Amino acid sequence: MAVVPILYSFRRCPYAMRARLALVSAGMDVELREVLLRDKAPEFLAASPSGTVPCLDLLNANVIDESLDIMLWALGQADPEGWLKPDEGTLDEMLLLIEMLDGDFKMHLDRYKYDTRYPDASLEEERAAAAAILSDLEKRLQDRPWLFGRSASLADYAFLPFLRQFANVDRGWFEAADWPRLKAWLRAFEDSARFAAIMPKYQTWNAGDPPLIFSAAASAKITKA
Repeated sequence: MAVVPILYSFRRCPYAMRARLALVSAGMDVELREVLLRDKAPEFLAASPSGTVPCLDLLNANVIDESLDIMLWALGQADPEGWLKPDEGTLDEMLLLIEMLDGDFKMHLDRYKYDTRYPDASLEEERAAAAAILSDLEKRLQDRPWLFGRSASLADYAFLPFLRQFANVDRGWFEAADWPRLKAWLRAFEDSARFAAIMPKYQTWNAGDPPLIFSAAASAKITKA
């Protein structure tokens, strides 16, 4: 069996989800090691400077420990769907939008989803602040099916796992919101073969387990978005 990079992952983590999305789009084989976050394997902690997923060990003394960097690395190897070349705008503009969403939106999402962990957080206020950002995205989707034009790009798949996380905090509230395009965008993602390809359930990895290849063959099941 060929030696391939090792991806330490956690199925439901949106950061890990977007890394897997890019690896599948790029057609990259990796050895997937599912991490138990409450009992992290020492091999994972030795590989990951931050102790967080996802972590991609390239097996050449290089480790990529940030999800967006994993996406950019994978798509730098191969980008058959053109995620780095949006129909509208530039890669730099996509990265600026992702930076804002990873910053402001994610901060409000965390304080909304885990409001009991933040003594100064108000669930309603944090949800409203996140919703204001989502309303801007709803407007952006009015005249295009994806954030940067007619085709999906890096920005879409970097953010959709976090939109799903927001929606799942209170699905009833989300579905009642006046965001028809945003909800259709998320629904299409959740119903897609692409989403199914990155979401199989795997056993937690333990040292000595046979390698589990998260295969580029999954990309063969996905029609181009």
